[in-house]
Amino acid sequence: MMTTTSTGARAVAGPEAVRQAVAELAQGFAAERGERQQRRQLDPADLEALAGAGVLRAGLPADRGGLWQDLASSTRGIGEIYRTLARGDSSLALTTSMHPAVLAFWLATPDVPEPHTDGWRRQRETVFDQVEEGAWWGTITSEPGSGGDVTRSRTVATRAGDGDGWRLTGQKHFGSGTGVTSYMLTTAVPEGEDEPDWFYVPMAGFEASGSHGITLIAPWDGHGMAATQSHALSFDGAPAVRFAWPGHLSDLIGGAAAFISTLFTAVVLGIVEEAIETARQQLAPRADGLRAYEQVEWAQAELEAWTMAQAYEGALRAIESGRAARGAALRAKTAGAQLAESCLGRLCRVLGGGTFSRRSPFGHWYEDVRALGFLRPPWGLAFDGLILDTWEPTT
Repeated sequence: MMTTTSTGARAVAGPEAVRQAVAELAQGFAAERGERQQRRQLDPADLEALAGAGVLRAGLPADRGGLWQDLASSTRGIGEIYRTLARGDSSLALTTSMHPAVLAFWLATPDVPEPHTDGWRRQRETVFDQVEEGAWWGTITSEPGSGGDVTRSRTVATRAGDGDGWRLTGQKHFGSGTGVTSYMLTTAVPEGEDEPDWFYVPMAGFEASGSHGITLIAPWDGHGMAATQSHALSFDGAPAVRFAWPGHLSDLIGGAAAFISTLFTAVVLGIVEEAIETARQQLAPRADGLRAYEQVEWAQAELEAWTMAQAYEGALRAIESGRAARGAALRAKTAGAQLAESCLGRLCRVLGGGTFSRRSPFGHWYEDVRALGFLRPPWGLAFDGLILDTWEPTT
């Protein structure tokens, strides 16, 4: 039975039905790949289509008609939606994956201890109300010179004049979805405190002029994921809301980290799989004439794509079993980043110099997959975590 929610999303049975609806959209996106890969901005119509397919529901709990039940039972289904979407449009998949990634801080931590229990529950309901009304969520936590470490934030949060709410001042970059998201998660150091904490900034009606305390410093000009609108912004007294479990930035990361890492891995795995399939189709007419070097590189590329898929599956199984989930997800993401770059490089060598052309999808994909190593946690932090974490078998 089909009904319509206030998000405009179809009330479908679960994540597989959403994935199937997204697969239909992704097929259409793929048919427009030549034009889409030249884009430098997102098309709001694409986000409306995804909302209609039910993707907004990836940021809602099951008791509100969403796809999230808990970490163990929800990560696979949501990850597969984005794995499928990435095969059609890399930038759109990465941008909209920030939506459940950000909301996972509330989804994965349904309750907190007193004296913040009631405040946290009220904030969760407010946030989910906004999603039901059609709000896309994004993130802009990175700062110049921080190395991607949110605990090194130099942005300052001061209380608003009326004592209710906060104002942020500082510079941020990699704001995925700037201009299309309604809210963005970020970090800042509250006045009178020494450590940063989580905040979110209302972005609906965003203007780059600075009239609302937000100024566009530099539009996104990334080599890869070119249409994510990951702009650099300056906050100067920008209104913000502090998380209702103050002082627990690390605890909230701990609850959501395995989901977030696996979600980003799913996006890049989808790109790799689409690249392998497209290369296979292009190479088929001349498969018998491949040089020895090309045969070896092709075999290695297929092996790396297969290995990345196994790493992703291993992370999912660890999450589902509840054993060493965060470490497994981090290993899968880091290994996947290495494998994806290597795989796409091999495909470009097999296919030849034509991949340097902007008309070829492979040069774009090669740059797109590089994003995984820089997504949270980025390379340096990822290896800090790998060194500190003691590996244990998950089966």
